[in-house]
Amino acid sequence: MLNWKRYLKKVIPRSWLDSRHWLYAWYGAFKYGHPSREMTLVAVTGTSGKSSVIHFLRQVLMANGKKVGSLSTIEFCLGEECRLNDQKMTMLGRTKIQEYLREMKNNGCEIAIVEVTSEGFLQHRHRFIDFDMVALTNLYPEHLEAHGGLANYKKAKLGIFQAVSGTDGKDKTAVINGDSEYCREFGRLSFANKYYFSRGDKKSYCLGDQNSQTIVAREIKIDEEGLNFFIGETEFHPRLYVDHQLDNLLVVISLARALDLTWSEIQNGVNQVKDPPGRIEFIPEAEKRGFQVIVDYAFEPIALEALYKVVRRLQPNRIIQVAGATGGGRDQSRRQKNGQLMGNQADLIIITDEDPYDDDPLSIMQAVAEGVEKAGKKKNKNYFIIPDRRQAIERAIELAKTGDLVLVTGKGSEQAICVARGRKIPWDDREEVRRAIAKKYGN
Repeated sequence: MLNWKRYLKKVIPRSWLDSRHWLYAWYGAFKYGHPSREMTLVAVTGTSGKSSVIHFLRQVLMANGKKVGSLSTIEFCLGEECRLNDQKMTMLGRTKIQEYLREMKNNGCEIAIVEVTSEGFLQHRHRFIDFDMVALTNLYPEHLEAHGGLANYKKAKLGIFQAVSGTDGKDKTAVINGDSEYCREFGRLSFANKYYFSRGDKKSYCLGDQNSQTIVAREIKIDEEGLNFFIGETEFHPRLYVDHQLDNLLVVISLARALDLTWSEIQNGVNQVKDPPGRIEFIPEAEKRGFQVIVDYAFEPIALEALYKVVRRLQPNRIIQVAGATGGGRDQSRRQKNGQLMGNQADLIIITDEDPYDDDPLSIMQAVAEGVEKAGKKKNKNYFIIPDRRQAIERAIELAKTGDLVLVTGKGSEQAICVARGRKIPWDDREEVRRAIAKKYGN
């Protein structure tokens, strides 16, 4: 049967299809009375780390008495209470963003933080949101098939910054990753205030100028107590155990400074932050049985590499990985890369389904398997293909012995699996792990 929605997307120019989102954005702003004009609006964009930055920034601001709302891949916070994002979409369509911004304002929020994606930008979902600040977490090759190459992907990210700065950047603030090789391109745009952040243990491309401020982390350590680093004379020691979270915290600290928090207030907030749900989330029910389970959102090579660094510090007997198949409609080139990386790092791998959308799930899994085999793994000996994700998780838990670590990657705290014809199957990897443990141990 012909899938008319998919067919129309192929034959109608994307710019025509995306124009309807402009109308929705305009109508939403009109319907809800332009709520972004009544709060301080912060846009967070970049290839990775956006949701974590928003999660951390909200905690830091709330620790200092601010009333904050946020919209991200992880969760929707419309005031004091948050709920997990169950829409499988970061920038919501129709008039939903404006509706949520209005609800934030009605709930007393003075600051709203919004995750802005390159896809959402191309679909005009950022339109008629009056942002005051924009932050770039990082920029590296990702989503390239959707954008037609790195140049177009970068152009979309620059477009987000241009949309925030307007014609002259008056009263607008930009936070830019000074360790990104593209930082100068973002820094050329007109903003009243610019903050560059950098790590002292990395090569920096931008260390600011007379019209900007630079925030540099030095004396960086990570041990059983978590991260420890200095910015100037201020010491930070959040109980976070992943090296790349320092990069995210530098975005948070830069934005907090731009929002006029003192160094003492920022220190107090940062030292209290907790990891977001579904990001290196340990499942305590496993630890009671003598092994560990980590559920994590990582679905591309750089994020997986960062995850393996954490795992190696834990020194498990074996790593058993339930490997998401990187999803349909995404960059096909990373499927084999992911597979080879997992084949090199994990002892046992179970390749399973993950958001195939309209792509053939088995062809995606086979591409991952080819990468796993390049790393020397043998099918049905140390890697397996189990299309049903529930059965895959159950198998991993069955195989786990004392001292082992099970990794379940690709979805984190997401609340649905997206399959053909736009259907969403309710899902939560963390709950499935708990169910599998209860099934194995009989309680």
